[in-house]
Amino acid sequence: MKKFAASVLALILVLALSACGLSKTSSGTETKKTIKVDTNAAYAPFEYMDKGQIIGFDVDVMNALAKESGYRVQLKNIGWDPLFVEVKNKSADMAISSITITKERAQTYDFSVPYFLSTNEILVPEKSDIKSAADLKGKTVAVQSGTTAQEVLEGLFGKNNKNIKKFKQNTTAIMDLVEGGSDAVVADNTVVEEYAKNNPDKKLKVIKDTKAFPAEYYGLMFPKGSKLKADFDKAINKIYDNGTYTKIYKKWFKTEPDIQKLKAQQK
Repeated sequence: MKKFAASVLALILVLALSACGLSKTSSGTETKKTIKVDTNAAYAPFEYMDKGQIIGFDVDVMNALAKESGYRVQLKNIGWDPLFVEVKNKSADMAISSITITKERAQTYDFSVPYFLSTNEILVPEKSDIKSAADLKGKTVAVQSGTTAQEVLEGLFGKNNKNIKKFKQNTTAIMDLVEGGSDAVVADNTVVEEYAKNNPDKKLKVIKDTKAFPAEYYGLMFPKGSKLKADFDKAINKIYDNGTYTKIYKKWFKTEPDIQKLKAQQK
């Protein structure tokens, strides 16, 4: 009897210890821990607020990557500039917010392999005579502060050019254009294309200039030396290969992604 009781006690102890370890998701992936992920939910269709919830392409990608890698995600809408501060100070584990991978940023942060191909485009009123980036010279152009759009325009027209209007959010930059405060907005292609398509009453058109605005690639951003990078690099390639990424991409953009071009950027 004592031997039986001891065996039962041992079994209970094993089960208790097991419950304290890693759990399994429905797909069989081990759940590791909850990670804090910052974003700036004012950049539709990538991340934006809808009925109190953060939704968008990036959100769906983040959830798919978390499921694939076994992490639980706590997504926080903190704003553009603050997310860089939090990740640098390691008060956030990572950020996803349409963040372009640049050499300058890579000096301070680690980035995942690219998960999105983008380029900047110009949003103008339908009757505008602007046809290229060169035509922006002397015009008032609105951008989101701290973005590659600002960097490109400063490269073209000077770093402290008075005609470059900087806003904290891309939405306010577009509103400035709509209200007549600026002649154009420069921002990521998907953002301006979606706005023009979804707001026909604003009578806006999109101008492409691939010579002035080269291809850019978004990445997940981590503190320097983060051990999470390797896990999420693997997860990105998994959702490329298993069709999950294509499904999410088509849901939001109604077209096929160029996965081979994205993979070609991996080092």
